[in-house]
Amino acid sequence: MTNNELMKRDLSHIWHPCTQMKDHEFLPLIPIKKAKGVWLYDFDGNRYIDAISSWWVNLFGHSNEYINQKVKEQIEKLEHVIFAGFTHEQIVTLSERLVKITPDGLNKCFFADNGSSAIEVALKMSFHYHKNKGEIKPFFVSLKNSYHGETIGALSVGDVELYKSTYKEILINTIQEDVPKDMSEAAAIEAANNLEKLFEKRHQEISAFILEPLVQCAGYMHMYNPLYIKLSYELCKKYNIHFIADEIAVGFGRTGNMFACNSVDITPDFMCLSKGLTGGYLPLSVVLTTDEIYGAFYCDYNTYKAFLHSHSYTGNPLACSAANATLDIFENENIIEKNRIKIEYINKKLQKFKDLPNVKEIRQTGMIAAVELKGYTPQERIGLKIYQYGLKNEVLLRPLGHIIYFMPPYVISFDEIDKMMDVAYEGIKKVSWEVRK
Repeated sequence: MTNNELMKRDLSHIWHPCTQMKDHEFLPLIPIKKAKGVWLYDFDGNRYIDAISSWWVNLFGHSNEYINQKVKEQIEKLEHVIFAGFTHEQIVTLSERLVKITPDGLNKCFFADNGSSAIEVALKMSFHYHKNKGEIKPFFVSLKNSYHGETIGALSVGDVELYKSTYKEILINTIQEDVPKDMSEAAAIEAANNLEKLFEKRHQEISAFILEPLVQCAGYMHMYNPLYIKLSYELCKKYNIHFIADEIAVGFGRTGNMFACNSVDITPDFMCLSKGLTGGYLPLSVVLTTDEIYGAFYCDYNTYKAFLHSHSYTGNPLACSAANATLDIFENENIIEKNRIKIEYINKKLQKFKDLPNVKEIRQTGMIAAVELKGYTPQERIGLKIYQYGLKNEVLLRPLGHIIYFMPPYVISFDEIDKMMDVAYEGIKKVSWEVRK
């Protein structure tokens, strides 16, 4: 089997996400045969550093031997069981562990099977909570430039203009407020003051405020000061509005702490987790919430206050076994402390990008680093050109428009960091010259 053979078979039947399929008339689709550590291998013998952790999910490398073994052990015992009226050991253990490592007070876990579904759960649960308390609060508030997923509710609280304009007629009621414009405390205070003006006027009709703590990942890796998390949380408490922390992309060590909310020591009303939860192995998500919110749904059957949401694959034992194995690695290998050494090293490597004339800004939060380019039009598709350069030089970079970013698996070595960032540097330099000549 060759790359070209499998690509032709794929394109005969498959519609890929986040892709204009017409691009594949000139842009080869790359079939991956196997993967190990940070490396992906195709059918023609080429290899690529997975600098984006396969959409930010892979924490401890592809084909991790420990996670492999735990999933193999589980598949011999139980592959799946209905999660209404039944349970299993893996999910009980996982829930206990998640409650232990997340902020104090998040004592209840509601499971789904992907990040967008977790957002839907949190939104519905917040609205339903208020309704059970006798209040109808139909609006949600989120930040401009945000992204929370692509199901209808998740799209509604996001602020991706292309999506919003395309589907505006079917989206639910939401309000977008200013995100802090940069990483300064002054920007955090300014944005929080604007948020309070909105809450003062409309808090009686707002169920919840949702944000991506510290980093708006799909929002061009926009980063802001942790002070904003603290201030917006305090405003939510003041005005009886739920605080939803979307840690789907930034949880499990990505920002330097286990969770981004740890940076200001708060307990959100809802915390949404997915992506790194299973180490990148299997789809799983969870919404953690408080006893107080759980109690608002606890009732006799005929009062109809129970929460209404389910998925066929909720609590899948194989996914839960991968999640438990992932947490084992965190516990046994001191990952957060080890990452801090790599974070500092990445920061040092990042500094040289400042010397390139087409670089507007560099920024970093934990194991997420970004290089913002300047002077290009969308039609020039500079990100696509750098993506192609990266593949030719053994690095998978998938830029967000004019943003080149790095979000590698935690097992990446220092030599591999060198290669990843050196290829990006040379790609930016080379492609810039080609576009402008």
